[in-house]
Amino acid sequence: MELQIEGKTIALSEAGWLENLDEWNEEIAKGIAINEKVELTDEHWDIINLAREYFEENSMVAEPRKFSKLMATKYSKDRSSSKYLYGLFPYGLIKSANKVAGLPRPKGCS
Repeated sequence: MELQIEGKTIALSEAGWLENLDEWNEEIAKGIAINEKVELTDEHWDIINLAREYFEENSMVAEPRKFSKLMATKYSKDRSSSKYLYGLFPYGLIKSANKVAGLPRPKGCS
């Protein structure tokens, strides 16, 4: 699987995960989001950016419970529930938001 972004071919896994994490940028995120059937808004970008910040600081993706706490602390309790996250990323934090954020595929995630 691949994306064509700004005249460049970006390799994705069969499940749509970015193969070379160093290639990630906002345009690639937008392309992956289209594959995920997600139209990115500022609220989506808040989640993407927080997920990337956590990964850069901890060298691992945040588990959903931990991420929910981070969202509550940074934004509000209203923006930290599973219902809220699934409303923006129908396939969830692990399968969709992290994919759009250009983070590595967690073990056990298809």
